[in-house]
Amino acid sequence: MLTNKLNTFRRYCAQASNTFYATTPIFYVNAAPHIGHLYSAVITDAICRYQRLRQPEQSLHLCTGTDEHGTKIQQAASVQAVPVAQYCNDISARYREVFAEAGVANTDFIRTTEGRHKQAVAQFWRTLNAREHIYSAAYSGWYCVSDETFLTDSQLRLDTASNTRFSLESGHPVEWTEETNYMFRLSNLQDDVLHWVKQGGRIRPGKFEKILLDMLSEPLPDVSVSRPTNRVHWAIPVPDDDSQTVYVWLDALINYLTSVGYPDEKFRSYWPPNVQVIGKDILKFHGIYWPAFLIAAGLEPPQQLFVHSHWTVDGQKMSKSKQNVVDPVVAAKTYTMEGLRYFLLREGVAHSDGNFSNVKALRILNSELADTLGNLLSRACAKSLNPRQVYPCLHAVQLDDLLRMDATKRLQDALQQIEARCAQHYADNNFYLVVDTVISTLHAANNFFETARPWELKRPLATGGTDADAANARNIENFERLETIIAMTMDTLRICGIVLQPIVPQLCGKLLDKLAVPQEQRLWRNLGECCFAMSPSISASNENVTRPLGARTDAVLFRRIQLDESELLAAGQAYKLQEKRHTKPDGEENTNKQTKQKSNKKAGKSKKVAL
Repeated sequence: MLTNKLNTFRRYCAQASNTFYATTPIFYVNAAPHIGHLYSAVITDAICRYQRLRQPEQSLHLCTGTDEHGTKIQQAASVQAVPVAQYCNDISARYREVFAEAGVANTDFIRTTEGRHKQAVAQFWRTLNAREHIYSAAYSGWYCVSDETFLTDSQLRLDTASNTRFSLESGHPVEWTEETNYMFRLSNLQDDVLHWVKQGGRIRPGKFEKILLDMLSEPLPDVSVSRPTNRVHWAIPVPDDDSQTVYVWLDALINYLTSVGYPDEKFRSYWPPNVQVIGKDILKFHGIYWPAFLIAAGLEPPQQLFVHSHWTVDGQKMSKSKQNVVDPVVAAKTYTMEGLRYFLLREGVAHSDGNFSNVKALRILNSELADTLGNLLSRACAKSLNPRQVYPCLHAVQLDDLLRMDATKRLQDALQQIEARCAQHYADNNFYLVVDTVISTLHAANNFFETARPWELKRPLATGGTDADAANARNIENFERLETIIAMTMDTLRICGIVLQPIVPQLCGKLLDKLAVPQEQRLWRNLGECCFAMSPSISASNENVTRPLGARTDAVLFRRIQLDESELLAAGQAYKLQEKRHTKPDGEENTNKQTKQKSNKKAGKSKKVAL
């Protein structure tokens, strides 16, 4: 235990406010990336993009990368019959490409085989050793090769038929191992780690804090932090002892320091990390070992660990044996990478496992991106209603009249709440609730558009004869009402586009480009500007001016996805159009089922289906 707990923790929030540092886990290259890896990356990217919307002047650092040492890497390269270094290069490049295609705006992509990282690991080891947190000892225990960790008896189950022990957590077999290793005095730091965990909001969601507290309720043993070189040679050598290599998890965790320049003092401008995003399977390493290593080295643990759950596929765990691992590159051919990103953040809930389903993905993307959002933009920009192709101004008399409509009041209410609600949801990293709020607002906008019936205002009345003056006046009135309806609709689209930027940045960029919203007016602080809902008097302001739409002529924001029935079946999906949507009440879903069944009977069998 450190001698002065107050001194140990007094600097936890000392990081300069003009910087923001977020990390993904670094991904083990024993296999190619799947949607679970992408999920970690897009969560972190969305966190950073929201931070940039709120504080664009901040210096922001987002680190991701690949973990490339250890026995499993040696084995994977051997199976592929390629040199280990080449194997690492190939798999690491695939992660980099997937993240780039998904719009993950990382400022660093680190690899643990890089020279800068090896230097950081060596310095960190020397620091731990100099502070007397490392010692050499004979060690024996149950070792899991697949998980690359020693396990206690309480973490194992015995299969009596084969007399083999397996990890309770991963299900992988273990073997009894006896060797001389370097040990880390974890037992001395248990109280300090416990104190850190108990600082409110360190571990989120709260269920994972409880899991850590349960782990910490039992005495922590010292842990082995090295392996014999003759057993694990694809690793970083222990400084001044070539007979041992650094334990892969100690090596991997130090990447977060390497990325910001450690051991150079410049790293302190970003340290400690504001948030580190991890999957629930590596909670122990990040929630116990990592803060213990940092405290032992005299450094602050992260301000927050954000822990997310995993993805199943049609209710089953992803595994190679089941051949149901979802490759994001393959999935993007159907859904687009932006659509896949939207689905993961829209359906993923951190505290429980998400379920990937082709039927659900198609329905959500078509219903929400293509129809609710995309179709509204297309209608507002249609040349039949908007022949001048402008973002029109509001007209005071027509605005006052439209604000009396119930549909407008519902839209106005949604817009007045969207900023505060979504700010809280983003602060909690509840991206699905951000989407719920935006889609609800867009539903109100579509209802307003339908109720206002702008298509009835587009044709001018005849202006000849004795009623010419009246006809002219009516034409002007209709024109101003049409412009006001379109302006109110575009205003809503602009606000929703700004709010959704962290979740689907490329799609929102296309939307805001079409609406000719300048780059400097796409920040969070711009949400309430020029908005009829927040400032009903905006129609009289100097900012209420007509402006041309963007040069992009294609207003189709997200094209509906159509798949053959055979393609759905090939993806391992039952062809069930009536799968219940979690966002719809039972009555509405039942009504839709009846409507679809009647429609299908009339239409007969269709070769193509858009869900």
